[in-house]
Amino acid sequence: MSDSPNVPPQAPKLTLTPEAALGTYSNFVSIAHNYSEVVMDFGRTLPGRADIPVVARVLMTPFQAKQMLRALTHNLKMYEETYGAISEPPVPTGPENPTAN
Repeated sequence: MSDSPNVPPQAPKLTLTPEAALGTYSNFVSIAHNYSEVVMDFGRTLPGRADIPVVARVLMTPFQAKQMLRALTHNLKMYEETYGAISEPPVPTGPENPTAN
């Protein structure tokens, strides 16, 4: 039995290694899944390059992925309330992208 039943449990403390604290830039993500896991490969696309180097792979359960979606949706809503709507990039027109017309 606990001495203080009304005290909520404390959230775990995040710790970062110096390397992880620097972060990794990504402007691309490929998502795959099966029954038990969701796999996200984060990469960096570069103009003139045919391949996309993967800079990080994150695996999680579908339940965790759904929690992440909920948290990301909530945070983007707060972002847009503070800084305004996030606009989609313009779609190129012309012969190189005939579906844009």
